[in-house]
Amino acid sequence: MPRSRDDFPLSATQRTLPIALLRAREAVMDRFRPMLRNIDVTEQQWRVLRVVQETEGIDATQLARAACVLAPSLTRILKSLESRGLIAQGRDENDRRRTLVRLTEEGNALLHEAGLVSARIYAEIETKLGAERIADLLDALERMTDDLTTQEDPRNGG
Repeated sequence: MPRSRDDFPLSATQRTLPIALLRAREAVMDRFRPMLRNIDVTEQQWRVLRVVQETEGIDATQLARAACVLAPSLTRILKSLESRGLIAQGRDENDRRRTLVRLTEEGNALLHEAGLVSARIYAEIETKLGAERIADLLDALERMTDDLTTQEDPRNGG
């Protein structure tokens, strides 16, 4: 006997948060993918390069978290970026057990050139959506992430 919609406890797919977030991500990334293809960099590699660019040196654990990349994928990505001369890995002078990732001159040059194109794409998105709407959306997503990832203290009954 076929089940009616009322018997099925899940929401319609098009009105679920995971699907809505994926659709929004795709709508944004569709604008950036041609730029990434032109510089022969994957989306994950781009995120890694951008995070490394923002630091003087970052260890793999912090980098994986900040770039939203799983550790096994990061190992492969770092090997690829290093073989292209875009990043360098070296020991942390303060803690010889840690390896830090830094951008090379070639990596900086690539990001500078691609950054000009990326900034134009972002400006187009901002023109379409408005700076305030983007800021509000980023704030709301940050709050949502914080709310969903904050660990409750079991000692307080949470």
